[in-house]
Amino acid sequence: MNTETLEKMKQMKFYGMHRSFKASLESGKDESYTADELIAQLVDAEWDERQNRSIELKVRNARFRYRASLEDLNYEVARNMDKNQIMRFADCSFIDKAEPVLITGSTGIGKSYLASALGHHACSRGYRVAYYNVAKLFTRLKMAKADGTYIKEMARIERQHLLILDDFGIQPFDAQSRAMLMELIEDRHGKAALIVTSQIPVNKWYEVIGEQTIADAVLDRIVHGAHRLDLRGDSMRRKRGTKETEQQNAPMTALST
Repeated sequence: MNTETLEKMKQMKFYGMHRSFKASLESGKDESYTADELIAQLVDAEWDERQNRSIELKVRNARFRYRASLEDLNYEVARNMDKNQIMRFADCSFIDKAEPVLITGSTGIGKSYLASALGHHACSRGYRVAYYNVAKLFTRLKMAKADGTYIKEMARIERQHLLILDDFGIQPFDAQSRAMLMELIEDRHGKAALIVTSQIPVNKWYEVIGEQTIADAVLDRIVHGAHRLDLRGDSMRRKRGTKETEQQNAPMTALST
């Protein structure tokens, strides 16, 4: 009877229940449970299984640049990263309020990692997130214009609770990209949250966008009232590279001494 029950659980895709019930049978603990305790355990196991699968799917769909977490962030004073501000972001109220977050700083400082960490955390809280490198996104959207899937692509982006635009301003915007940027920002303004990372200081974004009317409209929607983080200090990539080199050289140094 238990074998049939396990098989039915598997066929109905109750994988959490299946795993929990099978473990209970193998350990003999099922006999010590009352009926309501066993049901509660099975339901909890199935709930956890589905929640974990949902989070994993959201993370895969987001296509983050880094597998990052808020717990691993470096809060050295020189980096100008306010831990209290990051912890406020962790409650995801900026997503609920459809607020923009602008992260600026020099190359390698950790902008993309921070954005990825906030995105991963949002996924764990049940939000839909999409992560894009800006230059690659507009190349993709131009191709979508050509093959007739542009409306579908834009609709997918619009459905996300949080959109992360990484490396904003690395390449100048042409007329088509400016129009697409305006459409993206307009679709999200007051409706859904946005994170933008850039090596370019915010006061230079006007020049990067390039056309006065569109630049005014875009910046008016994403700069005013945005949360701002201006990261500073040495390149984290350079630091990691130096540390790895020192670790690799350490055995040879020990041998030579």
